[in-house]
Amino acid sequence: MRATRPAVTAEGLRIGGLTRLTGIDFPGRLAAVVFCQGCSWRCGYCHNPALLDAAAPGVLAWSDVRAFLRQRQGLLDGVVFSGGEPTLQAALAPALAEVRALGFVTGLHTGGMVPERLAQALPWLDWVGLDIKAPAHRYDAITRTPGSGARAAQSLRLLLDRGGLALECRTTWHAGLFSRDDLFRLADALAAQLVPHWVLQTCSEPGAPQDGLSASDLADLGARFQRFECR
Repeated sequence: MRATRPAVTAEGLRIGGLTRLTGIDFPGRLAAVVFCQGCSWRCGYCHNPALLDAAAPGVLAWSDVRAFLRQRQGLLDGVVFSGGEPTLQAALAPALAEVRALGFVTGLHTGGMVPERLAQALPWLDWVGLDIKAPAHRYDAITRTPGSGARAAQSLRLLLDRGGLALECRTTWHAGLFSRDDLFRLADALAAQLVPHWVLQTCSEPGAPQDGLSASDLADLGARFQRFECR
């Protein structure tokens, strides 16, 4: 007899950390952030390198997160799943479903690494912050992973096609990653897909080229979108 595959539950989520209160990771919400362990991309400017190792054990059990959230019902608005890369984990969708059942709104920070898992999570999501790393021809060089650009593009299409979902696309940029001209090409490509909200995060890594953008550059970029921010 063929063995029955066990159902995936939220208990399987590998958690690399928990921020108990934030006002900046979920726009307009007081939220907690669950950091998911593991990411297979290797972007040089990653701000959570301790979460990259997918083989590392979690530091917190989902049951502990659940107990914490029950204590915060009526005090917190929402819960954001971040990383690492949350879509690497099959337990993401069950965890989101549990959070919704507790009465919280839900958010996700993702690079769109696994579109199939993102699709499974969509019914349980209220807001998504999608990292758009680069123009298509520079994607794989930045993530150091072949095929990453195609996966991000598929995830973006999924999110744009999902009605009623708040979406923020954001791009980290400095001239050492890709040129100013490429940045404008990326803006054109996102605007052509009707991305409503684009956040440009200028990177100031030590030793990075400091070819900045002028006020007129930012105004030109911003004119393409319903909402544009530079952070």
